[in-house]
Amino acid sequence: MRADLHVHSNASDGTDPPAEVMRRAGRARLDAVALTDHDTVAGYAEARRGLPGSLTLVPGMELSCRLGGRSLHLLAYLFDPDDPELAAETRRIRDDRVLRARAMVQRLAELGVGITWDQVAAIAGRAVVGRPHIARAMAASGAIAEPGVAFTRDWIGDGGRAYVHRYALDPTRAIRLVRAAGGVAVLAHPRPARGSELARQGESGAGSAVSDEQIAALAAAGLAGVEVFHPDQPESERARLLGLASDLGLEATGGSDDHGSLTGHRLGAETTAADAYERLISKATGAKPMRRD
Repeated sequence: MRADLHVHSNASDGTDPPAEVMRRAGRARLDAVALTDHDTVAGYAEARRGLPGSLTLVPGMELSCRLGGRSLHLLAYLFDPDDPELAAETRRIRDDRVLRARAMVQRLAELGVGITWDQVAAIAGRAVVGRPHIARAMAASGAIAEPGVAFTRDWIGDGGRAYVHRYALDPTRAIRLVRAAGGVAVLAHPRPARGSELARQGESGAGSAVSDEQIAALAAAGLAGVEVFHPDQPESERARLLGLASDLGLEATGGSDDHGSLTGHRLGAETTAADAYERLISKATGAKPMRRD
């Protein structure tokens, strides 16, 4: 069995519609795929309609958190999407993403970058707005050669000249919210390689690692797993994380973190073992994996 449990669509910062992501997952010969857009469940319905007959959709979401002043993400699976407390928090995160993006555009304008909020909003469309949309607008304007250049201290990288903080959840609280909604939570890409795409974009602390002690504390709060198999995590860290997951009783998961053309259409590049997938699914009560109607 091949299960990719970390995938994005243009409901957040991926480039492809949810239905197309599902069709690509089928062509990649996946058995299961989790749609984990940032802080939103907006892509579920379209994704289900686009499912090939052989593919299972695991409803999910990548939750924005902050721990000790650094960005940290949780992959939440099979929670009740109508749970009022979790829905209220993700709505607050999405609203603050807009305020933050507007503030970044203003700072960029003060630095001489000729982009507008309307241009960023047009690129984002109905998606949850994020820094990649600003980076794409900067590249389109000619201010930078390609979007990856934006994620530096010169521009919108963590601590950069145009960087603005935004609201994010404490991960312990986020885990409790997910569990209360019947879901399971997995720590996303805790140890990307220095200089990796994730590190450049500040997605997991700009190259700093989540420590063993921090992961143990999250496990004690109810964390169900840790993403071991990720394109940006080196083999040395995977080995350490596998040992830690075993010691803490956490599931070792894997996912491509595919963002469409932004990441080279890499669906299925990393997967979750069948036994870990089955155990993870069995722990959830808020929602069930989906098949095509």
